[in-house]
Amino acid sequence: MAAKVEIYTWSSCPFCIRAKGLLKKKGVEFTEYAIDGDEQAREKMAHRGDGRRSVPQIFINDTHVGGCDDVYALESQGKLDELLA
Repeated sequence: MAAKVEIYTWSSCPFCIRAKGLLKKKGVEFTEYAIDGDEQAREKMAHRGDGRRSVPQIFINDTHVGGCDDVYALESQGKLDELLA
């Protein structure tokens, strides 16, 4: 069974675009929540993401893994594939 991946983004955010690019390169299907200007959606994201209000925020199987730098760090440590399996 594939992992459930969710990502909160802003459409013009370069870090969001970069994080989605990594997921796409790995063939990962994900649900994207574009929260441009939607303060209620941002509050929901922050509640789920340990108070973090920056985008992107990425969740794998309902576990918060962080933002763009965090997902790239997991990839460089060889841990991202484990989470996605």
